[in-house]
Amino acid sequence: MLKLHDLESIREQVAIWKEEELTVGFTNGVFDILHVGHVNYLVEAAAHVDCLIIGLNSDESVKRLNKGPKRPLNPELARGLVLAGLEAVSAICLFGEDTPLSLIEEIAPDVLMKGGDYDADCTDTDDPKYIVGSQEVKANGGAVISIPLVEGFSTTSLVNKLKG
Repeated sequence: MLKLHDLESIREQVAIWKEEELTVGFTNGVFDILHVGHVNYLVEAAAHVDCLIIGLNSDESVKRLNKGPKRPLNPELARGLVLAGLEAVSAICLFGEDTPLSLIEEIAPDVLMKGGDYDADCTDTDDPKYIVGSQEVKANGGAVISIPLVEGFSTTSLVNKLKG
């Protein structure tokens, strides 16, 4: 099965999964330099659902996130292909907006997941721990889950180690 999708094909795939009564989950991120923290997170996320969709930040949206002048280090297609190689990942859809809200609204996942640095119960959209799309998913009867992070692993810390 092809894992890299545009908006139209992800809509079609989600419709098939929902018709088959499969639980659809969603998470998002940059996934610039894949590390053990990412892999653990995605395996844990996949354990909560039948099908896990990743909303992958486009190169342009990563630049707007102020992660650094040279980020992303890997272009969007390379990041998508690496993620597609993971068994835990069912599908990947690129998004170019600052947040994945419109993609979440289109997909209407049964479960929305983010890392433990976010709070599944937070309702203050200005709080950095707020999970974008959580109110919309809950309004549709879905669940929102925060998955604990693996301490000591982040792309930023890896980049800083490489800088010396």
